[in-house]
Amino acid sequence: MGIIEKIFGTHSERELKRIEKTVEKIESFKDEMGKLSDEELKEKTSEFKDRLSKGETLDDILPEAFAVVREAGKRVLGMEHFRVQLIGGIILHQGRIAEMKTGEGKTLVSTLPAYLNALEGKGVHIVTVNDYLAKRDAEWMGKLHEFLGLKVGVVLNEMEHDDRQKAYQCDITYVTNNELGFDYLRDNMVIYKEQLVQRGLHYAIIDEVDSVLIDEARTPLIISGQSGKSTSLYEACDVFVKTLEKGEASGEFTKMNAIMGEEIIETGDFIVNEKDKIVNLTEQGVAKAEKFFNIENYADPENLEIQHNVELALRAHNLMFKDQDYVVQDDQILIVDEFTGRIMPGRRYSDGLHQAIEAKEHVKIKRESKTLATITFQNFFNKYEKKSGMTGTALTEEKEFRDIYGMDVVEIPTNKPIARIDQQDSVYKTKKEKLHAVCEAVSKAHAKGQPVLVGTITIEASEEVSALLKKKGIPHKVLNAKFNEQEADIVALAGVHGAVTIATNMAGRGTDIKLDEEAKAAGGLKIIGTERHESRRIDNQLRGRSGRQGDPGESKFYISLEDDLMRLFGSERLMEIFNRLGVPENEEIEHKMLTNAIEKAQMKIEGNNFGVRKNLLDYDQVMNEQREIIYEERRRVLDGESMHDSILKMIRDIVEHFVDMSIPDDIDPDEEFDITEINTLLQPVIPVKTITQEFIKENKKADIKEALIKEANELYVKKEEEMPEEEMMRELERVILLKVIDRKWMQHIDDMEQLRQGIGLQAFGQRDPLVEYRLNGFDMFDEMSAGIEQDTVKLLFNVRIEKKPEDNARVLKREEVIKPTGTNKDTTAQKQPKRREKAKVYPNDPCPCGSGKKYKNCCGRN
Repeated sequence: MGIIEKIFGTHSERELKRIEKTVEKIESFKDEMGKLSDEELKEKTSEFKDRLSKGETLDDILPEAFAVVREAGKRVLGMEHFRVQLIGGIILHQGRIAEMKTGEGKTLVSTLPAYLNALEGKGVHIVTVNDYLAKRDAEWMGKLHEFLGLKVGVVLNEMEHDDRQKAYQCDITYVTNNELGFDYLRDNMVIYKEQLVQRGLHYAIIDEVDSVLIDEARTPLIISGQSGKSTSLYEACDVFVKTLEKGEASGEFTKMNAIMGEEIIETGDFIVNEKDKIVNLTEQGVAKAEKFFNIENYADPENLEIQHNVELALRAHNLMFKDQDYVVQDDQILIVDEFTGRIMPGRRYSDGLHQAIEAKEHVKIKRESKTLATITFQNFFNKYEKKSGMTGTALTEEKEFRDIYGMDVVEIPTNKPIARIDQQDSVYKTKKEKLHAVCEAVSKAHAKGQPVLVGTITIEASEEVSALLKKKGIPHKVLNAKFNEQEADIVALAGVHGAVTIATNMAGRGTDIKLDEEAKAAGGLKIIGTERHESRRIDNQLRGRSGRQGDPGESKFYISLEDDLMRLFGSERLMEIFNRLGVPENEEIEHKMLTNAIEKAQMKIEGNNFGVRKNLLDYDQVMNEQREIIYEERRRVLDGESMHDSILKMIRDIVEHFVDMSIPDDIDPDEEFDITEINTLLQPVIPVKTITQEFIKENKKADIKEALIKEANELYVKKEEEMPEEEMMRELERVILLKVIDRKWMQHIDDMEQLRQGIGLQAFGQRDPLVEYRLNGFDMFDEMSAGIEQDTVKLLFNVRIEKKPEDNARVLKREEVIKPTGTNKDTTAQKQPKRREKAKVYPNDPCPCGSGKKYKNCCGRN
């Protein structure tokens, strides 16, 4: 603690003093609320809503509203909010993060701000990390809210559209962060307003806020559709990399090395940099690639796809590990969340990495997906008018919460003092010695009836410890992503005397471990960590499973110098110390200096990870600004606003743009003017009469524009007159505009991703890649916007309606067919299956004309 904090107190202590009077006011209502009948207590909800409608604010009614919830909790759940829980509720209402230790009743705390903010009638979202917790909390805490007259809903993964819509219409909705984000993306892809499921992002209370906003911030939510790209190249690259030999480099390759022209000596066919998670071919490896794929120059731009897929195969084999990063189940690759140890159903690695792992594990390779919509949790949750969060571990990441989300962290004191003893780390030279010590510690605790929870980082490590305990004859249960269905049952029994539970990080969240009396007498729950995690928060979560509500307990971490954290980030001095001391086999070293060195290594990685997430946000912010514009335009159309004036403006913009492109300001009347360009540009979009040389020579440029705009408008009026009713044209404008926006936006997402992958090379030219990405990105956005205008206008001028013979209605219906003039194929307002007469040619396919170039670089340019 610094000298300033010693004098003035910590940030949390100062903030707690500020709300002290509010807490006392809440408690002053206790007797008054206790005297009310159930009906009178329920009537308070209507009274609060009435007071809000007359001008009072949420802060004005907070003390009384919190007192009502406290009394309702006592009557309905048999749980009365502690003073520290009232403090937590106030912090959440203020849009901040409440750090509350495990077992302090965070779930009950959320009922206070949820009830208060739901009184505004705009909806409150309580965000959990999995379906089990969403369902449990909705059923459990929902009783309290329903008693007070509020509607409670829950959104689960398997729910259909109508059920989701009903759940979001409730006053309070329990939902996972994934479902919430995906529903937001899907809502911005619908064609009709009644298909929307959400009703705005008003107030979110995020449970385990560090997991959602920090740990998952680097993983974007992606809605995708299958592309037609072949999977054979993944298999070929997998075969190729298996023939390669791993080598070493004389130093680490950096951008500065390249700029200074420094040479690094490499051996083998490829080099792996585990710290930065990079793998590259050496010169020797490149030569082998050229021979294997029968190409002349591996670095040639024409071979970009081979380069990319070889890199993916190398990453799959050298940086992605089975039972650590993913598991293989039912002929599928399922991703394991590195922070929780839970399987992430429906998630796939992007950019072809998932397919490379499928090839490596010899499971069916699914076709690469095409991104239809995407957003990061960072940008999604920043869209809420107000958001708050609670967790047992947030203080170590407070800077990130402030910088990215504008939320500060307030540490809430525990209801009872923590009795858990946190021991110094035990450090061993080898992994084998460490695991032997872990088994001995488990054996001793088990012999005296003390329950033990052994925490591991990976599934593989949990199974390794399990095998050793089986040899010792110690009964135990294993909880990891392979057995996650039994999670609640296993965790619930982990506090029974004599119980031994081995678990990945998933045991660090969600369900309390309750001790029986014999377990308390034996010393409470003993936590044994078999390895330090990259993040101190994850270690603190594991520790926090013990010592809840003043229970006894202890925790200790066992570490070896062969652990990834120590091997990659630990100081080499530690190994030197071990060697100088001549530490014998199976000898442990326990010293504060070692614990501090490990913590410094963790802080270094946390700093690196924060930098990566901040960089991701900076890049995603460019897309986010563009996404806001597109989604806002879509919402205008969905809300039924007439697009007629917008269409007329598009017509004007297109005419002016094409005239400016093809006709100079001054034309020599004595010279022939080439009219080919203006006609070629304009007529496919707007079917005006052929523009003649005489017309251009006889008129000023401004007059040419106005004449063409007038003719285009007259043609559009004629197109409207073809419709049985004017309303039909308005609906047609709406549907076509939405379809074109979606198609162009999807293509733009792909283009921006390709731009981003190559933008790092700008650094070699002494340019800031982010600045270049932003400039290029907005140029591309302008091109996309112009494309939306042209495609929309082109379709509207070339469309006609064919009604079904049996349908005598005079308004446009969804099932009516939109048929572009001059074609024989029907396309409907909703997607219909189509059969291709010829295989589609994709941008990277060889051009059908036989030039030997890729389609996108040849005929595809047109």
